Amino acid sequence: MSSISCGIVGLPNVGKSTLFNALTGSNVLAANYPFATIEPNTGIVPVPDERLHKLGRLYNCNKIVPATVTFVDIAGLVAGASNGEGLGNQFLSHIRSCNAIVQVVRAFTDDNVIHVDDQTLNVKSPAKDIDVINTELVLADLQSLTKRMQKFDKEARANPKLQPIADTYRQAHTLLDAGTPLWTVAGKPESLNFEHLNDLQLITAKSIIYVFNVDEAGLSDAAHQDGLRQLIAPAEALFVCAKLESELKDLDSEDARELLESYGQHESGLLQLIHAAYSTLGLQSYLTAGEKEVRAWTIRRGSTAPEAAGVIHGDFERGFIAASIVDYDDLVVAGSEQAAKAAGKMRTEGKAYVMQPGDIVEFRFNVSK
Repeated sequence: MSSISCGIVGLPNVGKSTLFNALTGSNVLAANYPFATIEPNTGIVPVPDERLHKLGRLYNCNKIVPATVTFVDIAGLVAGASNGEGLGNQFLSHIRSCNAIVQVVRAFTDDNVIHVDDQTLNVKSPAKDIDVINTELVLADLQSLTKRMQKFDKEARANPKLQPIADTYRQAHTLLDAGTPLWTVAGKPESLNFEHLNDLQLITAKSIIYVFNVDEAGLSDAAHQDGLRQLIAPAEALFVCAKLESELKDLDSEDARELLESYGQHESGLLQLIHAAYSTLGLQSYLTAGEKEVRAWTIRRGSTAPEAAGVIHGDFERGFIAASIVDYDDLVVAGSEQAAKAAGKMRTEGKAYVMQPGDIVEFRFNVSK
């Protein structure tokens, strides 16, 4: 995959749009009332990677192309969205093609920001909010799956080869009907065959990352964070202050670093979320470098050299011959390709080679006409 995408969901007024603006450098409306986001907003951000700039200097190359992450922010979901309440359910189709779901959960108290379910203003109820969102995603998936099953069951009876898929549909339907998001069984012994569900693009079959929007004090409140983790374990949990992230996006890198450190933080919310997405989705990157271009490419961990080549172009995978590889650290220490070759640090790998995160690669391929 050349890029990954994350769909941002959550109740109204939890800080989704504020966080989206901070992550993407956008300026979409972020207001203190439900449904400030009407149309889905999309932002593409580069994956920060200092290696690219070092390679650019080493190769005297000005064209640097980082990997990217696309964020899609949809209207806030409310209880009953799957039955037409609110606006969010209209736009769930926009995140069905995303690789992962980022659920933003309000975990702060602010008298000036109303809670969608409570006009007394000073409210935070993350457990309830998580349940509302998950229920609506489950119900949306249940509708999609039920509609598919109505036709597919007849096809499976006529074609026994389709029976395993029909069985997976029934397993998934049982889970969804019980209110269980499909991501909760991923990787477990009783797990579904998720490949059978791919074309349905079920939202709860995707990887989930929870982002708890905390206040400044919550960034260093370990007990508070541990309590929130327990609500969603074993899913990935991040703790981000959207208000602080908004301040960071207008600062230069040095001032931003100092501000983060003043709150005991070492990475921005963007970096945390990108790292979490790569980890949750089982991804890594490799590099290509030369005088014309330095670029990062996103692949799945465990990808072979031909599979990695296919991310650049299908012909590279089909006609793969070999890969010339040097480790990034070895190349930087050597100072040039020629020096790395002279030191025996460049090697040739074949079709069975499994790509490593520090690989800088030049593929050799031949496609016969």
